[in-house]
Amino acid sequence: MVESVAPALQGVGTRKSRFAMRWGDPIFWGATLFFTLVLFALLCGVIAVLLVGGWPALAHSGIAFLWTAHWNPVTDTYGAVVPLIGTIETSVIAMLIGVPFSFGMAIFLTELCPHRLRQPIAIAIELLAAIPSIIYGMWGLFIVVPLFQHHVEPALKTTLGNIPLLGNLFSGPPIGIGVLLAGLILGLMVLPFITSVMREVFASVPPVLRESAYGLGATRWEVVWRVVLPYCRNGVAGAVMLGLGRALGETMAVTFVIGNAHRLSLSLLAPGTTISATLANEFTEAVGDIYTSALVALGLVLFVLTFLVLALGKKLLLGARAEGAEGEVLA
Repeated sequence: MVESVAPALQGVGTRKSRFAMRWGDPIFWGATLFFTLVLFALLCGVIAVLLVGGWPALAHSGIAFLWTAHWNPVTDTYGAVVPLIGTIETSVIAMLIGVPFSFGMAIFLTELCPHRLRQPIAIAIELLAAIPSIIYGMWGLFIVVPLFQHHVEPALKTTLGNIPLLGNLFSGPPIGIGVLLAGLILGLMVLPFITSVMREVFASVPPVLRESAYGLGATRWEVVWRVVLPYCRNGVAGAVMLGLGRALGETMAVTFVIGNAHRLSLSLLAPGTTISATLANEFTEAVGDIYTSALVALGLVLFVLTFLVLALGKKLLLGARAEGAEGEVLA
């Protein structure tokens, strides 16, 4: 009975394998190409919507839209300078805060932490990325703002505020909300993203390089500074750029604590605004075609800025992977 069924089953398997050999690769290639084209079409659609929606404002204000500081819906005067500078300021502050902490934690997890604790600590850090941004904003508004208003900002004014030139960054009344606090909140938000990428990059260093350095008598610091960092410099830069891209587009957390004021100020303690915060605050209240178009044009500026940052970060990460593969071959 079994012998009579076996040839039939074998024929079915052969027919299936022939079908897979003939049509499997074309179907798989077509499916993956379809998904890629759909994603590319969505990206082109987003760009087209931003261009079409923002064109009336760009035509109304001209190229001066990019360097005009006035934002007055009453007179239909719109400029992107204030929210653009606020976006860059908060992102730079976030990087100055987040990168050193991320670098230190990544080095600790890959070089110093006991093996049994590495995974739990890494998971705990990555869980910070799961906290919604609005929770960060509420925490900053109700907990950190009073702390800044009564303790941190007065201390900054009495110390750094007395230094010539540098003191201009810490002038004004200590009201708590402002660009500095928004940058601090952003720094905490990008920390898990940068740490995760840096940890993976440091872990990609071939063990033979570390062992060779230790065998030559190098200390742990020398191994990190002269072996790990040179091997991963592009990956570290890529992690920073990816974190910067995350900071540029953050909305709700910044909206809670930055003050949402359309005016330029040298002081980091003064209220300001960002592109994303401006869109969140004013889009639902925009009246008139030019006003709405100006907000869409701001979105286009943010899209271009974020795209350039992420593209640069991706390029650096690809360079790090290529260097890692070359190192493994040489090893």
